Amino acid sequence: MTQTRWLPSLRRRFKTLSEQEVLALAISAEEDDGRIYRAYAAGLRDEYPASAKVFEGMADEEDGHRRALIEHHRQRFGDHIPLIRREHVSGYFERAPDWLVRPLSLEKTRAMANKMEQDAERFYLAAAAQATDAGTRKLLGDLAHAESKHQNTAISLAEEHLTPEVKSEEDDKAHKQFLLTYVQPGLAGLMDGSISTLAPIFAAAFATGNTWSTFLIGLSASVGAGISMGFTEAAHDDGVMTGRGSPIKRGFASGIMTLLGGLGHTLPYLIPDFKIATTVAIAFVFVELWAITWIQNKYMETPWGRAMFQVLLGGSLVFAAGIIIGNA
Repeated sequence: MTQTRWLPSLRRRFKTLSEQEVLALAISAEEDDGRIYRAYAAGLRDEYPASAKVFEGMADEEDGHRRALIEHHRQRFGDHIPLIRREHVSGYFERAPDWLVRPLSLEKTRAMANKMEQDAERFYLAAAAQATDAGTRKLLGDLAHAESKHQNTAISLAEEHLTPEVKSEEDDKAHKQFLLTYVQPGLAGLMDGSISTLAPIFAAAFATGNTWSTFLIGLSASVGAGISMGFTEAAHDDGVMTGRGSPIKRGFASGIMTLLGGLGHTLPYLIPDFKIATTVAIAFVFVELWAITWIQNKYMETPWGRAMFQVLLGGSLVFAAGIIIGNA
């Protein structure tokens, strides 16, 4: 690895490309974008068929651009198209293949597609602006105009296939998937980490009166609970039958939030003074309980009164248990 950094760059600067190479680059870019759009359509077809049709239409547009570019190349330079791709040109915009961003979410896919068209148009406009040859300037300008039209085509396709009712239905479905995959496991983890660790941490605090020992106990309890919750969430449901999404994502959401819930009232015990550390830790407990209540109200639509009663009752009982045991 240490030897490769002395090798010259294998990328060409755009301004060094000939008109034929620029055209070949545009052809390969249109081919790649068409494949990406079809992959997006395939990934969304089962859950979001209307959006899948939009991406299929955009892929067809890319195929039309590709055919026009190949014909233009044949007329000017012949049948041989140089092999030049995005990764061969320094500073050229990049595309992430769909398998790197799966599972595909609706909003993420729409945003990536919009960025693809904007990137292509900006690149062609910038290239046309710096071109000195009239033929090159016209070629790049035509490509920029084609990408601009493609954005308009995408909008018209969306209006055709994504009626307000269909778009609202797909957005609702995507929101529910977000709740099932991230919010519910994360909320369960935060509740477990915040409440279940109250007893051991404060029991240790009042039993030992030692902030460092309390911190170590709290850290071990938080890390252990995070690992346990993460593995449990990932292992008990693969998401296929329940539709709750990737078990790995749910496991990470649950495990990380469990860890953070326990660390909230553990970290204050890094303060050497026991009374100050305990006061700050108790303050963090109220912040954690409020955060749990807010998440329940915002995402799970639990009424404020009921959420506060459930969280405060459970937290108070566990907190009292820790103090009582610690002073026993």
